[in-house]
Amino acid sequence: MKRPKDAAVNPERDPGEEGGEASAAAEAGAPEASGAEAPEAADTGTFVGPQAVAEMRDRWLRAEAEMQNVRRRAAREREELRRELEDQWLLELTAVVDDLDRGLEAARAHGAAETWIAGFDLSGRRLREILQRHGVVPVDPIGEAFDPRLHEAMLEVEAPTGIEAGHVAQVVRRGWARNGRSLRPAQVAVARHKEG
Repeated sequence: MKRPKDAAVNPERDPGEEGGEASAAAEAGAPEASGAEAPEAADTGTFVGPQAVAEMRDRWLRAEAEMQNVRRRAAREREELRRELEDQWLLELTAVVDDLDRGLEAARAHGAAETWIAGFDLSGRRLREILQRHGVVPVDPIGEAFDPRLHEAMLEVEAPTGIEAGHVAQVVRRGWARNGRSLRPAQVAVARHKEG
């Protein structure tokens, strides 16, 4: 005789025995068909006192505060990374503008055709407009006090007329600033005190 797949195997019971299902249900602790109710499950939960509740609430508040700090820190780091990446490509554009300006000066000095110079100038102006929209402006510090955060001293020269000692006398390579902070410091010659 074949038994169904789902039938439980009980070696003490004969599968052909009358009332096999009822005895299997009784063994499993199921209520009998006679109408007797099953005993209620015992409450296994433990009582949590007010001190434990306060402690859990404190832990929850601390965890929530930590999550807010993590979110703020992640947002700040994303913003810093975005700004750094923008600064990198803007700095590369400033190098192109500098090259265009040097090329324009050389073209004028060597008598290039006016149409060519005009096209060169237009390209430079267009790039400067793009940079300006992103807050990038050239820095021309001649006559300003030397500031190591904004200027890179290349050499010292005798102070020319109208320039005080310790101030920028000449710009070797112009600097660029973005929204008030240095993007690339200007390379400068600083006026020194006159001897005597």
